[in-house]
Amino acid sequence: MSTATDRPPAADAAPEQGRAAQRRRWWPADPAGLLARWLVLLAVAAVWQLVALQRQSVFFPPLTDILTEARRSWLSGPASSAFLSHAVAEDVLPSLARLLAGWLLAVVGGVLLGIAIGLVRNLADYLSPPIEFLRAIPPPALIPIFLVIFGLGSDREVALIAVGVVWPILLNTIDGVRSVDPTLVDTGRAFRTGRVRRLALIVLPSAAPRIFAGLRVSLSLALILMVISELVAATNGIGRTILDAERSFAFTKMWAVIVLLGVLGYVLNALLLAVERHLLAWHRGARGATEAAR
Repeated sequence: MSTATDRPPAADAAPEQGRAAQRRRWWPADPAGLLARWLVLLAVAAVWQLVALQRQSVFFPPLTDILTEARRSWLSGPASSAFLSHAVAEDVLPSLARLLAGWLLAVVGGVLLGIAIGLVRNLADYLSPPIEFLRAIPPPALIPIFLVIFGLGSDREVALIAVGVVWPILLNTIDGVRSVDPTLVDTGRAFRTGRVRRLALIVLPSAAPRIFAGLRVSLSLALILMVISELVAATNGIGRTILDAERSFAFTKMWAVIVLLGVLGYVLNALLLAVERHLLAWHRGARGATEAAR
């Protein structure tokens, strides 16, 4: 009669390995390195504080004053609203909504168009001159045109963000689709796999690492264009707050907004990295197995 001790070790190890793999998807691969990077950031903050206290410049206030202003501006609300002030709903949330709306439009348009171009042989070569021409136009130069087309309002900001950030997504998607191993595609055809299934099971997974690289670049650009779009003819938003602080010589408030932008950029990038780490865990595993085989 077999007992619990007669079970093969692999039977007990498999669930534990699965749980360990699940933890690695969401947990940093190098916690010590992450801690070191945070220590470097704290060291930079300490140097800023000491130099600002010594110089006593109105243009570069101490970091403690900046953080105090940030708390007063955005974290001084009632407990019923999680201590978020009215300025969060008035300026921060509308800016985030515009950023995400423009970025998501660029993601959908860039990925779909990039797949369509990448699947057609040599089409990207013919479209390269107009794409490079349009990509070279600075998005802020389009603000007057968008003012005429969309008028005042959020549609103008969303359109500017979408048009400005679509290019990294489009180009990375085209490169990712064109770099798919032809052997995999031919194997799918040999097994009479339909076009939709080949796209979903072969092309997109193979191109996903490059697509996510474009998504990360475009997300940082979206944050920049969000601020730029709100500097012109905007009635609210983070960019408008910076402009008002500059005009009133409220330099501490201006630096508080800059710190807020840094925090938002870090959080958005961390969330996208977490999604990428979860969805592309198979890619890192396959790459690790290939390197181990060498």
